[in-house]
Amino acid sequence: MELLKVKGGKPLQGTIKASGAKNAMTKLLVASLLSDKKCTFYNVPNIGDVEITANLCREIGSQIQWDKEKQILEIVTPHLTSCYVPQRYSGANRIPILMIGALLGRTDEDIIVPTIGGDLIGSRPVDFHVQALQKLGARIEYREMKKEGAYFAQAHKGLKGAVIEFSYPSVGATENAILAAVRASGKTVIKNAAIEPEIMDLILFLQKLGAHIKVDVDRTICIQQTTQFHEVEHTVMTDRNEVASYAVAAISTKGKVFIEGAEHLHMVPLLNKLRELGAGFQVRKNGIEFFYDRELRGGIHLETDVHPGFMTDWQQPFVVLLTQAAGFSIVHETVYENRFGYTNVLQAMGADLQLFSQCLGGKECRFAASDHRHSLVIKGPTPLQAKEIWIPDLRAGFAYVMAALLASETSTISNVEYLDRGYEDLVGKLSSLGADIVRVPARKIDKTPAAV
Repeated sequence: MELLKVKGGKPLQGTIKASGAKNAMTKLLVASLLSDKKCTFYNVPNIGDVEITANLCREIGSQIQWDKEKQILEIVTPHLTSCYVPQRYSGANRIPILMIGALLGRTDEDIIVPTIGGDLIGSRPVDFHVQALQKLGARIEYREMKKEGAYFAQAHKGLKGAVIEFSYPSVGATENAILAAVRASGKTVIKNAAIEPEIMDLILFLQKLGAHIKVDVDRTICIQQTTQFHEVEHTVMTDRNEVASYAVAAISTKGKVFIEGAEHLHMVPLLNKLRELGAGFQVRKNGIEFFYDRELRGGIHLETDVHPGFMTDWQQPFVVLLTQAAGFSIVHETVYENRFGYTNVLQAMGADLQLFSQCLGGKECRFAASDHRHSLVIKGPTPLQAKEIWIPDLRAGFAYVMAALLASETSTISNVEYLDRGYEDLVGKLSSLGADIVRVPARKIDKTPAAV
């Protein structure tokens, strides 16, 4: 166990390079399981979720060579040596459920994967996944197994193309349906699909692999059965969540940071909100520079949404930024019902925040009739004070680091393993920008009885 020690008060200055996207690379590894051909990936981030996913693939027969210095990973799965993902991976991340879609068309055996895990940000039901796969002819059931449950899936009669229509454009369910549809006989049509950049990156990879797949303008994805596959070389897209995190950290600390590899097209919703605040940015041919050049103006209204809306993964660091903007601002979270659980720590640090269960937005969302506090009012600017902090999830973790960079004195942040899942070399990158941040071993607790 380790801790972060962060002393605030220094503006971030300098240049960093954006890493490969966590939410793309993990899905690409799973997609490689569709074939027995070698797949070579470039710009692979050295983060915890990629490590976990690589180990998941090894469990079922994948051969992997990963040069972490060069950021190159080769994977080939000539044969499935097992269709059982051990229970020790239960709750590790959300990837095991996606392995069902990738494996159903490649084996007649029962596929067994553990329950999903990840961040504590609200329920992430697998109903959409199960319903989509059942449409294609799969049989799926949940069973209690040892201390944790597991999903059992099989398609002994093969998968058949179908029309799948989602009531909500779930990213994970869309990915699962795409993976299963690649080997399903005939044609599959996925309506109201998620179209995030990471899904488009997945589709580009699958096309290289041999898939016949197209995306229409109305969130419809059409896939024809694929029977012949090819070796693939693929460069992973840069991580727009990492870019957003460092961008708002630079602005909030009144600094200036150039992020090499930041993609303009992927950041449009964020850039628009930064412009509303009066924050500075300049798009260059090889990245984007973010900077503070005048007092930030609050009074903005922000709603998270599926792509091309404002990402739910951006709102936590953006809320910290809003604590430094003059006036009242509103954030309405429409993707996850419990994504504001981190705000109590910000309040303890001095932020002026108030939560509401009503939809404080231009539209009602699916949580309108619930008691979930999914709207937030922020009053700024407010100074922040150092605290001892425990991280509950990945994106809240960066928001806490950012708050610590703004606070007076030194904050101590624990449970940093969450940050390792999604941010490559966080301490190294922040240190290179001038942040006073170090990683230290956690102090061991002496559990021996006190002397009498």
